[in-house]
Amino acid sequence: MSLAQKMGVDRFTIQWLSVLSFTLICIALKPYWGAIGTYPAEWQLPAADALNAAMDWFLSAFDGLFKRFFRSIAWALNFPVVGISDFLKWVPWPVMIAVVAVVAHRASGWSLTLFTVLAMLYMVVIGHWDKSMNSLALVALSVPLAVSIGFVLGVMGFYSARSERFIMPTLDLLQTVPAFAYLIPIIILFGFGPVVGLIASVMFAVAPMVRNTIVGLRAVPPEIIESGLMSGATPSQLFFQVRVPTALKQILLGINQTTMAALSMVIIASIIGGTNDIGWEVLSGIRKAQFGESLLAGIVIALIAMIMDRITVGLATRQATIYPEGTSYISRHPYLIAAAVLTAVLWAASLVIPALNEYPEEWFLSLAQPLNDGIAWVVLNWKAGITSIKTTAFFYLMLPAKIGLQNTISPYSWGFALTNVHVAGYAIAMVLAGLALWRWSSKTSAAALGIFAIIFYFGLTNLPWAGVVAIVGLMAYQIGGRRLAIGVVLGLLFLVVTGIWPEAMLSVYLCGLAVLICFVIGSTLGILMSESERFSAFMRPINDTLQTMPQFVLLIPAVMIFKLGDFTALIAIVLYAIVPTIRYTEHGLRNLPKEVLEAANSMGTTKLQLLFQVKLPLAMPSIMLGLNQTVLYAVAMLVISALVGTSDLGQLVYIGLGNGDFGFGIVAGLGMAILAIITDRMIQAAAQRRREETGMSV
Repeated sequence: MSLAQKMGVDRFTIQWLSVLSFTLICIALKPYWGAIGTYPAEWQLPAADALNAAMDWFLSAFDGLFKRFFRSIAWALNFPVVGISDFLKWVPWPVMIAVVAVVAHRASGWSLTLFTVLAMLYMVVIGHWDKSMNSLALVALSVPLAVSIGFVLGVMGFYSARSERFIMPTLDLLQTVPAFAYLIPIIILFGFGPVVGLIASVMFAVAPMVRNTIVGLRAVPPEIIESGLMSGATPSQLFFQVRVPTALKQILLGINQTTMAALSMVIIASIIGGTNDIGWEVLSGIRKAQFGESLLAGIVIALIAMIMDRITVGLATRQATIYPEGTSYISRHPYLIAAAVLTAVLWAASLVIPALNEYPEEWFLSLAQPLNDGIAWVVLNWKAGITSIKTTAFFYLMLPAKIGLQNTISPYSWGFALTNVHVAGYAIAMVLAGLALWRWSSKTSAAALGIFAIIFYFGLTNLPWAGVVAIVGLMAYQIGGRRLAIGVVLGLLFLVVTGIWPEAMLSVYLCGLAVLICFVIGSTLGILMSESERFSAFMRPINDTLQTMPQFVLLIPAVMIFKLGDFTALIAIVLYAIVPTIRYTEHGLRNLPKEVLEAANSMGTTKLQLLFQVKLPLAMPSIMLGLNQTVLYAVAMLVISALVGTSDLGQLVYIGLGNGDFGFGIVAGLGMAILAIITDRMIQAAAQRRREETGMSV
């Protein structure tokens, strides 16, 4: 028996003690061996140069068959985009509102009808009707394309493990490599114009549909499948009449998320498409630092998303009406008749009354200035409170996580200087707390505390790359085994050898804090929404607005209130990335097997026991999918938050674009994708391990 076994120290503890000791040794050696802290420039691989050379070769070969092929696709897709846009603008605005209102009533009754009418009237009275129709034309094509492609890929991933292993990393790349990083090749392939925006929207929006399709089909209970097989269903009948209807709620959530993602790309589509749509209006307001103007235009995007979401969900979940034999055509199709009558009446009226055909400019409502004045009033009157919040969060949380307590604590920041007594007290407190957790709680908690103690004292950006690779590699090995550990280590080494490690650690610091805040607040809100219909109804439009409001717009009030800096970037990332955690937590808790809940209630469980011991474990697959999406959204927001002064990977993407350096921008974008994929794979592996330990099905 070894000495460690005699002392009661197992393999897990030995591994973590070894890795944490190795990290501390690396920190101690940094002043004497620079390569262990900062990877030497002469050792770095010229990945950006190789990508630039490949792009140059592609461009030289592109003028032939490839160019004609891709430009023909753009030419073909341009017709429906322009055609739908022209048609929507040609139809008088009262007719369009009336038709959509009839559809809304068919989907969900008078409440949705009233909301739809008021939302579309808002687009009219603020003067953005034509621009809204241009954006709607893009979405009307991109969402069906993304949903169709996503559903097919999701089915492929469900039936084929090999296909899933290829599809999932591809989706991660599409969602995490910033659109700015792959704008150059898209423009080269398809040229400028609205079709480029359409393609970019589809590429970004397809991922949620694929993921939700796979999750939904896998969540179909085995007994339902067995019942279908016993009924003699063919494979196609089993799929379309059993699996898909059972998974419909999850698939509808995918359609919802795809719609939101497509609309969130409206500004990017405007930048590369050059269309006079609502995205361009938002972008113009941002460039002029006009918060009110950009917010009013951004609300239009959110309203379009809400209308499309409510109508599609209502139509998909509404049960068909069965009419008795002999019922008249008018009685069978009342909504079709109502739409036809309203169209005829309102169209005729628009020929007589010019204002019903084109809303007069002198009737437009100017709401931008009051919004600008409101923000200015908040900044002026709440300056002390705003400064206090920012200072407290920055000096006591963000800065220690970034550069460590040893570089943060000073009379200026904390009110005293860091002495050897403080350092010894910190070390002793962390060791004693770790021993207590190891003895009375769990060894995993003790290891987590050890990692936290090192990061919080030395700072994430000051840790040697070798130590970080060792820590994360061991975590991956213990969570998912050797295969996951090898992939994680290779991904981290890519960041090292390409020279983007310092910026990657800044990204980890910012995204890590944002995801932690999103998960704590978002899961809490999701739980409350699952328990209260009234609170859920209150939160839904807020979620829709946050998720569809263009990322650029979220920066403007944050900058005006908190100025430039990391704290402003953190606020913007949290606002954009929190929604998936909220949505998926509520969805998972609301769609649990009723028989399991009834059984738990019959055993006399309290409300808290039912939540923490039954509901949350059963809803974990959906909650983890929400965390996955939160990570991806947080990473995607990095390139936007770089506009407010951060110096992470997002900033490198902008530098690459500004210098026309395709390879540099792509390497930085790949770095962001690697961070997101590593986090996602480790989260999913941990969730799978937990399911296996508790005996839950996948």
